[in-house]
Amino acid sequence: MVTYWAKTPSWLKMLFPKGLVWRMPEEKEPTVYITFDDGPHPTATPFALEQLEKYDAHATFFCVGNNVTKFPEVYKQVLQKQHATANHTYNHMNGWKNDNDTYLANIEKAKEYIHSNLFRPPYGLIRPSQVRLIKQKNPDWKIIMWDVLSGDFDRELSPEKCLKNVLNNIRPGSIVLFHDSEKAWDRMSYALPKVLEYCSNKNWKMKAISL
Repeated sequence: MVTYWAKTPSWLKMLFPKGLVWRMPEEKEPTVYITFDDGPHPTATPFALEQLEKYDAHATFFCVGNNVTKFPEVYKQVLQKQHATANHTYNHMNGWKNDNDTYLANIEKAKEYIHSNLFRPPYGLIRPSQVRLIKQKNPDWKIIMWDVLSGDFDRELSPEKCLKNVLNNIRPGSIVLFHDSEKAWDRMSYALPKVLEYCSNKNWKMKAISL
C-alpha cells in the first residue's frame, strides 16, 4: 500500500530543506496552479491540453527529459499552447537513492531539452545537499513541491477518491499535482475535467507557475 497525504501537512514541510515552494502567494484574483509530472506522454498529455483549453486554463508540466526526446512533438504542443514546462530530471531519478554527482548530472542532462528555471524532484525526494548544489549551479532556479496531491499515480485508488483528494483540499494558492502518464491515466482522465470545472465555477484563475 502506498502512503501519502492528499493535503501536505505543515510538519512534513518542516522536515524538508528550506527554500522549497509548497504554495504560491495569493493574488488579488483567486488563483490555483495545476501541475503535471512525468510527461510528455502521447495520450495523457494531449488529453490534459485539450481539457485545459476548454477552461482557458494554463498549467505547469514537469517533464522527464527522456520523455521529451521520445515525444518531441507532444512537448512542442505544450509550449505552443503557452503552458510552462519544467525540469523533472532526465530519467525520473530518486534523489535519495543516488549520489549527488549522479543526480546533478541527470538534472543537467534534462536541462539540455527543457529550458526552465523550475525544478521538481521525482517522488518529492531530495537531500539538503542536493538543494544547495542545484542552487549553486542554477541560482535563479526555484524548486517546486505541492500542497495538494491527487494520488492519481495510486492504482489502488478509485477515480472518485482521486477527485475528492483534490476538491476537499484545493484553495487559492494551491499547487495541485497530477501526472500525465500511463500509470495515472485512469484516475487523471476522470478527475482533471471535474477539477477544472470546479475551479471555473468558483471563478478561480488557473495559471502556470512563474517565479
